Amino acid sequence: IHVSPTTFILMGIPGLEVSHFWIAFPFCSMYVMAVLGNLAVLLVIWTEPGLHQPMYLFLCMLSAIDLVLCTSTVPRLLALFWAGTAEITFGACATQMFFIHGFSAVESGILLAMAIDRYVAICRPLHYGALLPLGTVGRLGTAAVFRGLGLMTPLTCLLARLHYCDQVIAHSYCEHMAVVKLACDDTRANNVYGITAATLVVGTDSLCIALSYALILRAVLALSSKEARAKTFGTCGSHLGVILLFYTPGLFSFYTQRFGQHVPRHVHILLADLYLVVPPMLNPIIYGMKTKQIRDGALRLLQRGPVQA
Repeated sequence: IHVSPTTFILMGIPGLEVSHFWIAFPFCSMYVMAVLGNLAVLLVIWTEPGLHQPMYLFLCMLSAIDLVLCTSTVPRLLALFWAGTAEITFGACATQMFFIHGFSAVESGILLAMAIDRYVAICRPLHYGALLPLGTVGRLGTAAVFRGLGLMTPLTCLLARLHYCDQVIAHSYCEHMAVVKLACDDTRANNVYGITAATLVVGTDSLCIALSYALILRAVLALSSKEARAKTFGTCGSHLGVILLFYTPGLFSFYTQRFGQHVPRHVHILLADLYLVVPPMLNPIIYGMKTKQIRDGALRLLQRGPVQA
């Protein structure tokens, strides 16, 4: 029986329905921390003219994308867990899927741009200003947005042409494969396009990032000063931490949804939910702790607050 895809029902975390109310509390706390942390990063960089440099502008882009990712998911998840609001229209579901998957691809592109920035700063310091002027930073960010959202547009169109035999999505949000599994039609086009697009984006970006950091490592080890090596490792360490935090759980979630039949469903879905809120929560903390300029800017902003009041 074909069902008109006007409304879907989100299950939440199958097998943990009785715990939804309590699971929502840590998600709410992490979401609040993610929003406050990323807004703080944006505010500090915006108000500090000395931070209007490529590295920090890319960090602004990362914070803005993290706000989009967690806000696309967590408020709807909290409504499901606390209020039992399980119904979601097909349009809202497709929009949520577009934002989650599209901006995940955009974030991958921004992480690649940040790796290029670190490579130029460390391996070509004399040409840094010429190779990465602010206009180039803007073009790299724009290219990441168009690539990520451009890849997601055909996937959304492929989803809209399907007919559905079921309306119950065994997930907490509209994840692409969780929706495709409800279709009565042949879904090979969705499966092939989804896997190909994700593999190309992640594969290309991660290879380029790995190459950038291999060259950076070679340049750092060639430095004679231990202090310079430590400073460079500190700067790059925070970026590497963010990269691992983004790619590792993301790839696990993506491929277990398709091939991980032996992974318990509630474990996979819980990890998929955490993937969209934990990195946005931790990224500002990682950069705030590891980057002296951001720490100092935040302190100056706090000191100015009472005076202006």
